[in-house]
Amino acid sequence: MDTLSQPGFLSVIAGVACGVCLGWGIRGRFLRQPLVGASAPASSLGSEAMGEAGEFKMVLIVRNDLKMGKGKVAAQCSHAAVSAYKQAQRRNPELLKQWEYCGQPKVVLKAPDEETLIQLLADAKHLGLTVSLIQDAGRTQIAPGSQTVLGIGPGPADVVDKVSGHLKLF
Repeated sequence: MDTLSQPGFLSVIAGVACGVCLGWGIRGRFLRQPLVGASAPASSLGSEAMGEAGEFKMVLIVRNDLKMGKGKVAAQCSHAAVSAYKQAQRRNPELLKQWEYCGQPKVVLKAPDEETLIQLLADAKHLGLTVSLIQDAGRTQIAPGSQTVLGIGPGPADVVDKVSGHLKLF
């Protein structure tokens, strides 16, 4: 009982208790492992919803034949990324959290022409991936309605690579 009556003992106990609670809270918030594929519908990504490596990414595929300037490409890729993000937020918020958790990886690739872009779109849809095809308004460099960028994902990296793994970096 003499220990309890010493000044500062209760402060030490309170400090230790606060430290334990704070550590537990930080560990739970920042160090938890993502629940891979937890809310993904089984039919949307088949048996590969989990992704072999547990990694997620988004790819932005730019039409190379349009010869857009760097700023135009950046703007079109931004449109595709925001559109894909919004779709993922509606369709599969848990997958979106997992993508955010692994750093929101994005890769910009190039497609030679519109036909390739359309085929990639069909392949991605077939695998149940989120897709976003951007059409330009035609106010600056290119004709109105031109399909400029295809966003695929976010999704499991190994599934996204089945569609776009053969393409070169932009």
